[in-house]
Amino acid sequence: MTAFGVYNQPEDGREFPARPNHGIEDYMSRASLAIAAFSTIVEWYDFTLYLYFATVLARVFFGGGESALIVTLAGFAAAYLLRPVGAIAFGHVGDRFGRRRTMLLSVALMTAGMFATALLPTHAQAGAIAGWLLFLLRCLMGFSVGGEYSVVIAYLLEGSPPGNRGLIASLASAASEIGGLLAVGVSSMVVTALDPATLDAWGWRIPFLVGTVMAASVWIARTAMQESPDFERQLANGTVPESPLRHAFAEHRIGILRSFTISALGSITYYVGITYVPAFLTSAGGFSESASLQLSTLAAVAVILITPVTGALSDRLGRKPVLLALAGLSAVLPIATFHMMGSGTHMSALWGAIILACVAGAVSAVGAVATAEQFPGEGRVSGLALGATSATVLFGGLTPYLAQLLAHKTGMPMVPGLMIAVVALLVLPVFYAMPETAPRRQRRAEAFGDAPIL
Repeated sequence: MTAFGVYNQPEDGREFPARPNHGIEDYMSRASLAIAAFSTIVEWYDFTLYLYFATVLARVFFGGGESALIVTLAGFAAAYLLRPVGAIAFGHVGDRFGRRRTMLLSVALMTAGMFATALLPTHAQAGAIAGWLLFLLRCLMGFSVGGEYSVVIAYLLEGSPPGNRGLIASLASAASEIGGLLAVGVSSMVVTALDPATLDAWGWRIPFLVGTVMAASVWIARTAMQESPDFERQLANGTVPESPLRHAFAEHRIGILRSFTISALGSITYYVGITYVPAFLTSAGGFSESASLQLSTLAAVAVILITPVTGALSDRLGRKPVLLALAGLSAVLPIATFHMMGSGTHMSALWGAIILACVAGAVSAVGAVATAEQFPGEGRVSGLALGATSATVLFGGLTPYLAQLLAHKTGMPMVPGLMIAVVALLVLPVFYAMPETAPRRQRRAEAFGDAPIL
């Protein structure tokens, strides 16, 4: 272990050698950490806005109806296929040219994408071409967002004190939930304030214009950020990989597998357990769009509160026990909570949404730091792209569409919960065999003479 991160052993059992600092500062300023952590608001504002606004976009761009909603969600899933492509592209930039430069580039593309979406013609104005234009812009957003979250988590891990990595990295997850809360809040206000005709005519543009202003503000703030001290260490030591992707494949295959597994649970709990819920409440629960968004707003507040608590708990207890506990909860609770949300009663739906969202938020909190700790600084962003980000394609972008399709075909409201439970049961053995990566728990193991855990 060095001052810059927790480094895994390669498959052949070799240890990563300690690397000198060469006078480089170990940790970044609080301002740089805060900008990085809270700028993830924009990324998740955009993506959750699309899902929270799915029923509105289905009418505006695809003519409305049950089939239009499925097409809208399918477009979201298809655009997600570009997320790992973007993650690999941005991972190369982040590992070769620096984390700061990558974060500036990704948010610039997001700003352009949201502004262009706000200017799109509707189905009533342009016919089928409107839906295709929306789809192309979702592909751009999927590409740009692909490298955003992984490089932010790598940046926070590399600039944080070892004993607080879980807490600080979880702030990015909390900020993501703030982005989701802003998305559902803005959506709720627009839907409530405008009549359906006005909403479909031009009111739907308002949330995307708000996102454009937010993204542009984040770009300005990021220009003042420091570079990651770990990347500066790589530059000083001449260890920056020439081909980060090849380096990650060659040296960190087990780390890629573990980060994929962690992200699989985090993705399906988040995208089915949080962002898909408003569409589920409207289509299966019989709630109005306004009522569904209001329930989701309360659930988002609960997630924001639970996320930093879980991150701090993982610093104290370790990543592994927290992940195991959350996987167990994910295997047991979602079926019941989706049944509660499909019952049609307001109170049952509220408690179901809050319980499910808290579990999902907690998994995201500990998963953020646990995935990044599977890799050393060299090739870390590319490793996250191959492992964590690729898992979001299968267990994130595709799952809202599958959940809606299966719930519609079977008429069983608990089917989305069953999807989460199956994934949770599958990842439990991997979590059980996973070594601990929390620095505090590592030091304790070393002090008591336990076998190395990395």
